[in-house]
Amino acid sequence: MTKRDLVLRISEETGLVQQQVLAVIQKTLDYVTDALARGETVELRNFGVFEVKVRKARIGRNPNAPARDVPIPPRAIVKFKAGKEMREHVIKLSPAASAPPPPAPPAAPPA
Repeated sequence: MTKRDLVLRISEETGLVQQQVLAVIQKTLDYVTDALARGETVELRNFGVFEVKVRKARIGRNPNAPARDVPIPPRAIVKFKAGKEMREHVIKLSPAASAPPPPAPPAAPPA
């Protein structure tokens, strides 16, 4: 799903003009980005939590020259943890939850 898909769906459901919906979505994303850039945590109830974590410096390997160590500096990354409602919806996609039970083994013929 893209931002455009969101705009179309919300516009159809609410009757709002697509430009207005796009402006609201873009402003929301801008505010989330700005908060994360300031190092703040963004919590959207039942959706999830975005937070900034700093990855430690580490030594990597160049796949073309594995004998050479490559220092990787520390850097900030964005982590996302899904909220309860999202987890409950997504877990339904797992193969164990949606697959039918395996068939019973065939019965042994009588002796």
